[in-house]
Parts: sequence; C-alpha cells; structure tokens
Amino acid sequence: MFSILIVEDDFSTRKLMSVVLRNAGFKPIPAENSAEAIALFKNEKPDLVLCDIMLPDLSGFRLTEQLRRENPDIPIIIVTAKQTPSDKHYGFMVGADDYMTKPVDEEELILRIKALLRRAKSASEQKIKFNELELDYTKMSATVNGKDADLTQKEFLLLFKLLSSLGKIFTRNELMEDVWGYSDKNDHTLNVHVNRIREKLDGVTSIEIKSVRGLGYKAVKTDE
Repeated sequence: MFSILIVEDDFSTRKLMSVVLRNAGFKPIPAENSAEAIALFKNEKPDLVLCDIMLPDLSGFRLTEQLRRENPDIPIIIVTAKQTPSDKHYGFMVGADDYMTKPVDEEELILRIKALLRRAKSASEQKIKFNELELDYTKMSATVNGKDADLTQKEFLLLFKLLSSLGKIFTRNELMEDVWGYSDKNDHTLNVHVNRIREKLDGVTSIEIKSVRGLGYKAVKTDE
C-alpha cells in the first residue's frame, strides 16, 4: 500500500483528504504543520506528498524545497487556494511535480497521484542500490559512498546487468551480446572489463562479482 503525507493545517480539509485517499486504497499520513511533516517524512518515508502552501510555520514552498533536498525523487503535489500564475510557477520552481488549486476534484486528485506514482516507480526501476553502492541507469553513473566510481559505459552496462539479477549466472556469450552487441570466442575483453570493475569497486562490501568456471559471471551479496 502506498503511503501519502498530507500537509494541511485545516482540520476539516485534512480529514476529508485522508478519507478520500483511504477509500482509494492509500495510507494517509496527516500533518498539520511543516515541523510535524518533516518528522513524519523522515520516520514514515511516504511514497508521495500532498502539501498546502499557507501553513502556520514554514510555508509550503519552503517545505517543498526541504523535502526535495531530503529525497530528490519523492513526488510532491502542491494543493492550495493560491491560484495566481506566479504562485503556480514558483511552486514548480521550488520542486513540486504538480500543482492543484482548491477546491480540488477528488477523482482528478486520485488520477494525478496514480500517474505520479507510476512515473516514480518507473524511475526507481532504473536505479540499483546496495548499501554504499548506487547505480543510476538514466545517468549511466555508479557511485560508492556518494563518490563517482568512474566506470566507462561498457563497465556500467555490464555491472548493471549483473546486479539486476543477483545470483543469476550469465554466460560469457550473453554478456558479450548484451553489452557489446556481438559474441566472441575470445573472452579477453570481458575478463578485462570485469577485473576493472572489481578494481573500481574496491571497498564495496555489499556485493561481489564471482567467476563461474566454464560458464561466466554472477553477482551475489557478500553474505551469500
């Protein structure tokens, strides 16, 4: 079940939105101000945020900026009575993914939430994370403890394929065809790239690339 943080200072509106979300199959997490929202955001780790602008402490704009720093990928919808073009433009500038003005159409709100969650799910599937190691397919980047691992494109594609199916043995031909576009009886190129990946990921303790004699390679968690 997806959880949704509702940041709304008006009790009646907050309660109504909670009911609407619960009836649509979501888990509502209500917060009446920014301070409470930030605490719940860190503890509950919601899948999406609905945020009003006019809050009693930190404004919804400032809250959106802060939440975006905490999690660059979290979907955020601003739901507010402020409907001037400048307000809407500023909402997108500070990091909102969508902007709806009150009173909102309940069915439209649910449709927009579902669309953003689908988009977020698709983006998350392009990322792989194992403790200190993180791969982002959209950026073709790998980082270890936040620092660029400096993988070449072929090294990245090879590592991403292995980590996408932990424990699965990939034959040398499979890896060559998928990463290089052709198979080659001489697997020297593949061996060199695997060794370079191992060198560049020196210090990574969560996963390991293992050779499978006579077959190819597989990636495993280190506790296996």
